[in-house]
Amino acid sequence: MRARGVLAQARAEVALGLRRGESLVVTIGIPVGVLLFFGKVQTVSVVGDPLTFLVPGVLALAVMSSAMVSLGIATGFDRRYGVLKRLGSTPLTRSGLLVAKTLYVLAIETIQLSVLIAVALLLGWQTGGGVPLAFLFLLIGTIAFAGLGLLLAGTLRAEANLALANGLYLALLFLGGMAYPLTRLPSAVRSFAELLPAAALAESVRGALHSPVDVPVKSVVVLVVWAILLPVLAAKLFRWEE
Repeated sequence: MRARGVLAQARAEVALGLRRGESLVVTIGIPVGVLLFFGKVQTVSVVGDPLTFLVPGVLALAVMSSAMVSLGIATGFDRRYGVLKRLGSTPLTRSGLLVAKTLYVLAIETIQLSVLIAVALLLGWQTGGGVPLAFLFLLIGTIAFAGLGLLLAGTLRAEANLALANGLYLALLFLGGMAYPLTRLPSAVRSFAELLPAAALAESVRGALHSPVDVPVKSVVVLVVWAILLPVLAAKLFRWEE
């Protein structure tokens, strides 16, 4: 993997990503909308200050939007239209492409999270003591969801990838404990949800931003396992062409 080629591809990905209006709606518009709407509806989230619960969940939602949905769908259609096939004829390796696309997601998330945090602060959110730890969990979550998005994009036809990515987004939004607590789910559903990357990310970030810091070890372990497993599967199974 040549670092210069990877960085050049990452810059190209960022330039193209910023031109996709529909992508920005998913990556920024939806998380901001969730935060603004649910941030003042106590009965939907939790008793007390809903922002304390919601902001970590919305940050996790933002990562899922960028790393799985936006990246995965865009990559799937690049594959459909032969863009990836042309890249495959260059010195850029398959793992190099995956790293470049993950770097693109991190660049977009920098903008995305800055907007969300600014909105949260304007709404009156107060940060906890574990901000650096929370950003570490968001980075691990990015790796996991980028792996999932690229796994779908590199193995499915573009239309199937589009449908499944959107379906997973809605399912994981429901099961991720982002807008309301996992404790409100039936016990069996909750046990299943806690093993998924969305809930693991949301609970890890929420624990890091809690005062005092109270990170659930199980959620961190689940998140790390997904962050290892999904990129490895994506690298092994990704194909340049449909």
